[in-house]
Amino acid sequence: MLFGWKGTTHIMASANGVASLQGKRPLFSFGVIADVQYADIPDGHSFIGIPRYYRHSLLVLQRAVQKWNNHQKIKFVMNFGDIVDGHCPKDQSIDVVREVVNEFEKFNGPVYHMIGNHCLYNLPRDKLLPLLNIPSIDGLAYYDFSPIPEYRFVVLDGYDISAIGWPQDHPNSLEALKILREKNPNTEKNSPDGLVGMDRRFLMYNGAVGKEQLEWLDGVLQDATKLKQQVVVCCHLPLDPGLTSREAILWNYDEVMDVIHRYNCVKVCLAGHDHQGGHSVDSHGIHHRVLEAALECPPGTDAFGYIDVYENRLSLVGTDQLQSTDMCFNP
Repeated sequence: MLFGWKGTTHIMASANGVASLQGKRPLFSFGVIADVQYADIPDGHSFIGIPRYYRHSLLVLQRAVQKWNNHQKIKFVMNFGDIVDGHCPKDQSIDVVREVVNEFEKFNGPVYHMIGNHCLYNLPRDKLLPLLNIPSIDGLAYYDFSPIPEYRFVVLDGYDISAIGWPQDHPNSLEALKILREKNPNTEKNSPDGLVGMDRRFLMYNGAVGKEQLEWLDGVLQDATKLKQQVVVCCHLPLDPGLTSREAILWNYDEVMDVIHRYNCVKVCLAGHDHQGGHSVDSHGIHHRVLEAALECPPGTDAFGYIDVYENRLSLVGTDQLQSTDMCFNP
């Protein structure tokens, strides 16, 4: 029983007409939520005027955890970053992050986090990563895991090269500031004014995947290919310009996708950050799905879900603002 989730019936075309796949059991299922951005402050708006419900977002997370636990077959949960908002008073940051992490830990299974820009507005990486239980070497926040032998999940650190989160004199911070100086002439480096086309991504609230991480990704995908694993890539920042606003994409999405496109093992890329969400299929047949934000749910509505994983598709079952999506591919 799916406890009232929308999108519980999945229909897809087959060679014999239309076949219902409702009765086929998934290999496993996992929960998803993005951009909780909780803060104990009154409701506000984004810089373009979209309402944000800072206190309600914690209730969305609490309802998500309850649903995931009630479902009983959710193997793990993926949090796509930004668990706390940048407007959170800084003297409360560490307590608020702990509060939200504690809500996630009420889920009866593993929770995998990734870092977002709002996380880094509140806490430096050396304080943030231990709170999120991210397996970290030298402050890096990328890793991979295999819930079953047939599948591997790759979690990218989209703020590896970033002007936020690192000490000001750290090489990764200095490299990010150099990129921003070269690509964004505005005094306010979060402003895209005057930037044209894909250059609008060069904003301080975005970041890049560094050279070592690109080499690591290449090695992981080589290994997954040898093991005949299907791969799901997860990152706070979206990787496909056909899917998202120019202002929300990874600085070097093209370099990352060049690595991914060398292999046939990556089937789906999942992301947060761009709160309106979206779905696209790129030139190599890889599905890209950006998840709608929990933060922008009006009181009483939700944006979370779970993904049923099959041999040849991922089926996202969403609630309210999180759109259900079938992502079919050749295994």
